[in-house]
Parts: sequence; C-alpha cells; structure tokens
Amino acid sequence: MKYHKIGRSDIEISEIGFGCMSLPTDPNESVPLVRDAVEKGINFFDTADLYDKGLNEEMVGKALKPHRDNVIISTKVGNVWREDGSGWDWNPTKEHILLGIDESLRRLQTEYIDLYMLHGGTIEDPIDEIIETFERLKKQGKIRAYGISSIRPNVIREYVEKSNMDAVMMQYSLLDRRPEEECLELLAENDISVLTRGTLAKGMLIDKPAKDYLGYSSMEVEKMQKATQGTRSSLTAAIQYVLRHPPVASAVTGIRTQEQLDDILGNYEENITAETLEKVAATLEPNVYEKHR
Repeated sequence: MKYHKIGRSDIEISEIGFGCMSLPTDPNESVPLVRDAVEKGINFFDTADLYDKGLNEEMVGKALKPHRDNVIISTKVGNVWREDGSGWDWNPTKEHILLGIDESLRRLQTEYIDLYMLHGGTIEDPIDEIIETFERLKKQGKIRAYGISSIRPNVIREYVEKSNMDAVMMQYSLLDRRPEEECLELLAENDISVLTRGTLAKGMLIDKPAKDYLGYSSMEVEKMQKATQGTRSSLTAAIQYVLRHPPVASAVTGIRTQEQLDDILGNYEENITAETLEKVAATLEPNVYEKHR
C-alpha cells in the first residue's frame, strides 16, 4: 500500500480509502471489517454526520478507537436531518458547523478529526464565514486539516482562491471524467489533493449491469465495460486510472463486505500500463460539466 500526503499538511493517507457510508448497520459485521482493513494497510476512513443519522460515525468511532493513533479519520458537515426523518436540508452556517464538530467528535470517540470537509456547497453559501470557521477549528486543535466535498467548478475555484484547504473530494471515474476539464489541473497547481469517490461508477465498472449514466447511454456504458474487461482486471483499471493523475491522493471506495475488501486489496495493484489506460479512456469522449461552471 502506498501513502500520500494531502495538500500541504503532514497527513499521509493510504491510496485506497475506506468509504464507510455503505457499512452494515450491525456492528458485529462492520467493526471486524473496518479493523481488518486497518491490519491490511488502509489508514484512511471517510464518513459523514449525515450517514445513518450519525450512527455511521458511531460505528466508525467504535471500530477505530483501538487504532486511533495510526489512522486518519475524515468526516463531513453541512446537512441536517429533518425532525420527521423525511430528508435533509443544507445548512453551511458557522453556528451549525460549530455544533456539528462537537457532535461528530463525540460520536467518533476522538479528541480531533484529521480531515473535516464541507459536505457539498453552493456559490451562494457564506464561503468566507465557512473558511473562517474551519480555520478557527484548526487553531483550536479540533481538526488537523479541512476541505470540501464538491463537484462544482465554480465552488471549488472560490475555495482554492480564498482558503488554505488541503483536499477536495469529488466524483471521478472512467465514466465521469468531468474533473479533467479544469479541476484536476487547478488543484494540482495549488497543492490541493483530490480524494475520489464514485470511482467504480456505482459498480458498473466492475460487475453491475449497464444503464444510462451522466450523459452516457447504456450502450456507451457497456462499451466502456468491455474496454475495461479487456485489461488484466476491470477493477484494477478503474482504480489505477484515477490514481495515475498527480493530485489524486486516494481512491475512496465504498466497502460493505469482506469479499469486496479482499477483492480491492488483492487486485488494484496489478500492473496496467499507462498506454493501456489511455486507450481504455479513449473509448468514450469525456463528459463535461454543464452546470456550476
């Protein structure tokens, strides 16, 4: 397992990150799975206060407590569940972030969070206030670094210009190459790391049936599936494609079962040449952002 620093911080994370959102709600299943991932070299675990209405953070905190000094925990803030449980609303205010950090620290059973991210973001948000709040939490020692989870170029540009953030989590895959248009280069130039999500395109880049996806028809998705199948491993091609881009520090993959964990760790490092990956990527024209430019 390789490890990469995020941004200008001293935090090093495994190039395979553990996306905790899909963890089983039964701690008898999830806790051993998370701890096995630690034993096998994964040190980066990503959750959010939104997942399972906070229960996901509690589970992650319980699983990682014995390993706290050796792992990097990332969580997110900005969404608030409605009292009736029907959904959630966006609340990126200073007041909510200050409340959210303390609740996350309690659920995660830790005195600090390594990477704290805004869970979304719009150009209408009080961006200066948000940055000021994250900087305050950093000075207080409640967080070590901060960033945003966003796919919106206009929002990302604002934070690049105004903040000292170290990371951006964004959707990126062979079926979603929108970050290549401008965001990857912009972040690389500013020493800000990328954490990818959606790298397996909801499983369609490994074993799920093809369907329409982000402007691609099901037939086009199937064409990409066949291209990845022509390499040593579809899973390997999908992960190595995103990891080969300089600003990408970790491919955060949703892991739910022991089989998935073993499959990812057992295959992702197989050798696929850069030439082969370029050929696979050229199967489809890259899609581009239509909104939030």
